[in-house]
This record gives sequence, C-alpha cells and structure tokens, in this order.
Amino acid sequence: MGFNIDLSTRLKKLSPYLFVEIDTARKKAQQEGRDIIDLGVGDPDQPTPRFIIDALHRASLKPQTHKYALDRGFPELRIAIARWYKFRFNVDLDPDREILPLIGSKEGIAHIPLAFINQGDTALVPDPCYPPYNSGVIFAGGEPHKLPLLRENRFLPDLRHVKPGVLHKAKIMFLNYPNNPTAAVCDKSFFKDVVKFATKHNIIVCHDAAYSELSFDGLKIPSFLGTPGAKEIGVEFHSFSKMFNMTGWRLGFAVGNPAIITALTKVKANIDSGAFNAIQMAGVEALKRVDKVTKNIKSLYQKRRNIFVDGLNKIGWDVPRPNATFYVWAPILKRYTSASLAKELLERADVVVTPGNGFGQGGEGYVRMALTVSESRLKKAIDRIKKII
Repeated sequence: MGFNIDLSTRLKKLSPYLFVEIDTARKKAQQEGRDIIDLGVGDPDQPTPRFIIDALHRASLKPQTHKYALDRGFPELRIAIARWYKFRFNVDLDPDREILPLIGSKEGIAHIPLAFINQGDTALVPDPCYPPYNSGVIFAGGEPHKLPLLRENRFLPDLRHVKPGVLHKAKIMFLNYPNNPTAAVCDKSFFKDVVKFATKHNIIVCHDAAYSELSFDGLKIPSFLGTPGAKEIGVEFHSFSKMFNMTGWRLGFAVGNPAIITALTKVKANIDSGAFNAIQMAGVEALKRVDKVTKNIKSLYQKRRNIFVDGLNKIGWDVPRPNATFYVWAPILKRYTSASLAKELLERADVVVTPGNGFGQGGEGYVRMALTVSESRLKKAIDRIKKII
C-alpha cells in the first residue's frame, strides 16, 4: 500500500491559483512555437528605474544589510513612507507605530486574517476580487462572505444589503480602490460610508491601495486613511511593484491603526524575517523620486489604454475606458462565457486574457486584459482579436 498524503481541509477549499493556470496555458502554447501576446498577468514590462537598482547594489555591499531585518523593518524606510504619505495624501503617520514594511503587499494581505479571524468568523470580501483576499481568510479558518461588485453600482459594494447575521460574525472587510480586476475607482464619500459602517459594526477595514498611483486623465486617487475616523478602524496596503516596476523585488507596506499594525507584526515575526535590508534601503531611494517615476508610468499606461480601448471599440467590442490601474475590464461578447472567450482568444488569436470568473462568481461576464505589453503588441492583439468579433 502506497504512502497516503492527505491535504488539509483549508487547502482543499482553495481553487487552483488563477495566474498559475494562465501561465501554464501560455507556456504550453509557446512550446508549440506560437507567438503569444500575454495580456493575462499584471506584471509590468518596463524595467525597474536604474537609480533604484544602483541603490540596491550600493546597499548590498554593506555587511550590515545581510543580517535579519528587524520586525518593524528598516527605520529609514518607515520614515520615508511617512514623508511620502504626508506629501501625497496629507495623512500623518507615526513611523514607529503605524507603518510596517512587507515582503510585497500580497504577503501582508494574506497574513492579516491570521491576526483577527477565528474558526467560524466571517470576512467581507468583494466579488470579484484579487484572490488572496479569499485565500487568506480560508487559511485563517474563516469564511469569506461575498460583497457583489456590480456595474450598475459602479463596482462598489452595497453595504446596506449585508445581513445582520453576517455582520454579527464579521471581523474584517477587504476593499480595493482603484480596483483589481474591475479598474473601478471610488470617491471620498464612499470611504466616509465605509468608516461609518465599519465603526457601527466593529469591523476592521483592510484597504488595498496598490494601484493608487496608476490613475489617468488627471484623476487624483484619495487614501482611505484620509477619511476622518479611518485610522481608528483600519489599515491600508501599498506596493512598490506597481509604482516602480518592482514586482520581483517583493516590497510593500501596511499603514494605519497601531494596534492592527502591531498584530500583523506579531504574525509576521512568527512566519518570516522581513524583506532583505538592501531592498528596503533601495525603497527609500525610490520614494525620494516617486513623483517623477509615477508621472512617466502614468503617461505610458494612459497612452496604451487609449490605443487599446479605442482600437477594441473600432472593431466592434464595446469596452469602457478605465480611469485607473493597468487593467481593462471588458464585457464578454454575447455568445461566450468568460472562460470560453478566454479559451477562444488563446486558441484562435494567440492572445492570453484572464477570465473574469477566475476572480469569483461576480466576475462572470467579463475578461480582464493587462496593458503590460508594448504599443505595437497591443495593436497586433487588436488585429488578432478582430478574427473572433
């Protein structure tokens, strides 16, 4: 009789990770010698700015950077984050109590439920959503309760329709604006409603602001923490990946309520040893020039958005222009489902897109396309997509 390996119940609850499946399909097609245009995963195609790479190199030559990072991370990075928050959002943060560097925002998002969720507790999770919101809750033994994001409600959750029985068990709520995958944005009035709702029902708010610096047409994205009362009930997550084309570096941060930050710090102290000190030091240099870098990145993606979305509309695919993120959330063509359209685009057009239902049932009826390829490749993708319109 063979050795039996039985997966945990929580692992069995998870769907296969969406982007791994997409990458597998892409690699298989490429192995067949096909020229694949990958609009599936939101991984910037531009290099990390040279001054950041140089800062990493200088820091890596210092012996002290090769030691374990402290639980709270590199002090100079926390100070730089506080300065940037004050300049960008006019939000005051205590570098010693209200800021925590992360090994990428994804890591902190996935770990924070472990600090607050007990077996049988509920977390309010948008549907569709970035998959780690769900998986982090499941790993902690909790139950995700879906908040539908509907087009008719501008892809904002309607908090008035959450039932009292759910609210009684809810410990945390995930939000994400600008939103992945829908590319929706929200205004300050929505955040005010969230603070009022969360305060009334004693729910911790975890706002994922990874795309706050990727907005277009002069739109300025607000911080959740800029809302009166927000710091009393929540935290905000940010990522260097999207701001500085640093996806592989794995550097992000959480900011906000000091008790929530302390709890997340305790979880992380028992799981990891912090981001490499030299990367944190490079993050300090990145934040010193953040405005120049993000201005160029915004300009790049706005131009790509215009070329791609206008091109899709010209060939008969009615797709709205996103106001932020580098994603296009496109309603499916009538004769398809999300999955069948993604399959058709790969098989007949050699274009990889992400089926909306991979982000949750609420994503059915859409596909997500990332603007993370060159303008010439986007134009070529439009020509290929025309085959199935």
